[in-house]
Amino acid sequence: MKLAAARWVVLGSVSLLATCGCLTHRPGPASSTTSGPGADAASLSNAWRILSGKRFVDLTHAFSPDTPVWAGFGPAIFAPARDPATGQPYTVAKDGFHTTQYTLVGQYGTHVDPPAHFDPKGRTLDQLPIQDMILPLVVFDMTPLLRGDPNHAWSVADLLAWEQRNGRVPSGAFAALRTDMSKDWERDPERFKRQPFPAWSPEAIEFLYKQRGIVANGHESMDTDATPDLKSETWLLHHGHWQVEVMANLDQVPETGALIVVAWPKPKDGLGFPARAFAILP
Repeated sequence: MKLAAARWVVLGSVSLLATCGCLTHRPGPASSTTSGPGADAASLSNAWRILSGKRFVDLTHAFSPDTPVWAGFGPAIFAPARDPATGQPYTVAKDGFHTTQYTLVGQYGTHVDPPAHFDPKGRTLDQLPIQDMILPLVVFDMTPLLRGDPNHAWSVADLLAWEQRNGRVPSGAFAALRTDMSKDWERDPERFKRQPFPAWSPEAIEFLYKQRGIVANGHESMDTDATPDLKSETWLLHHGHWQVEVMANLDQVPETGALIVVAWPKPKDGLGFPARAFAILP
């Protein structure tokens, strides 16, 4: 997983750096001394040197059988894997290894929701393109608004005010909503699961995808919004988009300038899975 994530970081970053003009190399004719595999490798090496000197922030909660989860799913089960022939658990002393069998719903801990989670005709996890696993990251810090409205829904007006300070949300970005709910993940799980909670408004979600062209969104809560019919989540999944729920540490990421990497396993026809997300700071 670590090696695969590194490859996605490098490849996606080269594309992003090239787009913003940070890489001066451009492919030339076949006879050019600056083209070919050697030049491409040099560009990748330069991109990796840039990235390796940056700060990385984990946006993922560790999960366990005690992790907060929607009551309709129930907790995970972590148990020793057993030899099917004997029914006995594998141990280092007896077998030279030990391992764990995990039983959990796909929407557990920090996880990715593909369109097929709600839409029977939508893309499943194995159909989401790996190019979308690394994206420019914008963070909407809603915490100042929560002092007067603890269950505030991030609105289009809030978004436009954010753009007045930070510039237009770039097309192709991942938009994350900071509410600091993640701080209750371990210290107060019942409060973390509260209803209602600070979240996206349906109008802001639709505006971001239709008017700003974001690729995906994420948030710290277990749901996209607090509407009774999950209007925001239903809209985005039925329109072919994906999201990351139960994010962590967004308070350590600037509102603009970072990259996000989100990686997940590739179950065939997968409807959701715990993900590993992290930010690379500018």
